[in-house]
Amino acid sequence: MPAALASAAPILPPDTVLPPDRRQSPTALRLQRGVRRLFSEMGCVTLPEFSLVNGRRADVIALCGAGRLTIVEIKSSVADFRADRKWPDYRDFCDRFFFAIAEGVPESLIPEACGLIVADGYGAMILREAPEHPLSGPRRKAVTLRFAHSAARTLHALADPGAVREGAL
Repeated sequence: MPAALASAAPILPPDTVLPPDRRQSPTALRLQRGVRRLFSEMGCVTLPEFSLVNGRRADVIALCGAGRLTIVEIKSSVADFRADRKWPDYRDFCDRFFFAIAEGVPESLIPEACGLIVADGYGAMILREAPEHPLSGPRRKAVTLRFAHSAARTLHALADPGAVREGAL
């Protein structure tokens, strides 16, 4: 490796920030940040707004040790929970499924068959562990590869914004 490359500064400047996702409410974005911080503390890596092959978009997906995949659906209010019944479609793409709610959203809304996280803009806490439903090997591989491609695409977009056009690199 050339000496210039070995001693090069990081590719991204320290103040690099992803542009805000305008599909989410400010409350949902705060909860997302808290959830992602929780999973980071647990040694996992996360991606927000992760597209699944079934056309759904998970609010947060976490890749943890031994390849375990966790999806978190964020619900910022009672109305948000009641309006959205697509969450069962996520279970086929993860080993565990959680809802994350803001403080003040009644815990009784969340089905017992799902994990429960309470979050704010600074952190989160697991109130109820999610049941395990391990993915098959081929499905785990497919979701993990999709995760890797999405993460690499995001890094590329940050490092070279001019290379990105709407929806593709």
